[in-house]
Amino acid sequence: MSAAGAAAGAPGGAPGDGDGRPAAGTREPLLLIHGLGASKSVWDPVVPLLSPEREVIALDLPGFGAAPSLPPEVEPTALALAEALRDQLDAQGVERPHVAGNSLGAWVGLELGRIGAARSVTCLSPAGLWRAPIGPSKSRTREWARRLRPLAAVGLRIPPLRLRALTTFSAHPGRVPAATGRELVLHWIDADGYEGANKAMREHIFDPEGYPPASEVPVTIAWAEHDQLVGPPKPERRPAGARFVVMPDVGHTPMWDDPALVAGVILDGSGRVVSGETVTSEGGAS
Repeated sequence: MSAAGAAAGAPGGAPGDGDGRPAAGTREPLLLIHGLGASKSVWDPVVPLLSPEREVIALDLPGFGAAPSLPPEVEPTALALAEALRDQLDAQGVERPHVAGNSLGAWVGLELGRIGAARSVTCLSPAGLWRAPIGPSKSRTREWARRLRPLAAVGLRIPPLRLRALTTFSAHPGRVPAATGRELVLHWIDADGYEGANKAMREHIFDPEGYPPASEVPVTIAWAEHDQLVGPPKPERRPAGARFVVMPDVGHTPMWDDPALVAGVILDGSGRVVSGETVTSEGGAS
């Protein structure tokens, strides 16, 4: 299924003000979770499009952005990261929000659904749905980038170099503002939690066995058509009943490639729960 239909009209779930949008104070909470090496700022292009319909909460994963890492004795698996976010939400008085995540953040979102801390989960190019652990990374790019960080920071001011650095996750790197693109790469270089989370991500897999049914936690898996990092998960690797869509003409982290498309996919995925019922992509209750 293409995501074009999902983006065309996302169902709401709350009483409106007369313009079809939820009334003030009735928007359901929506947690946004970034991917490996990123920070909550990756959601900046879509937050304004989501906010009229949802109460948006974007958090940094432990060890990324401004968030401290997990204690050294805690392996930063997707489940451990999910539990840390759940604790943050509990402290804020937020109970069981809708969740949308990208890459590792999507896997973390799935684990939030497993532990009963998500009302729905929308996964953008999720990590972890591979058939077996993928093993250690052979790339030393980040190691060299950290060693040469001052030079990297200067080089990222040069458009061709910056655009080349962004092509791994963006199908249209020219759509990423220059300052933002530089910040994205530097966040990847500087993230204290990267090594541990990357190692844990590569040593484990998401297990769909025993996942809550779609009637309890609707799951949407949206794969980016031009993803260079993650392939579309096979049906047996997805939670039973998960809906699968393809996001056309976008890369692994698609927020700048097509903000409207991404926002539409998220609103549609989080709109599949209305008054305790699961809603199909066509808008009917199942």
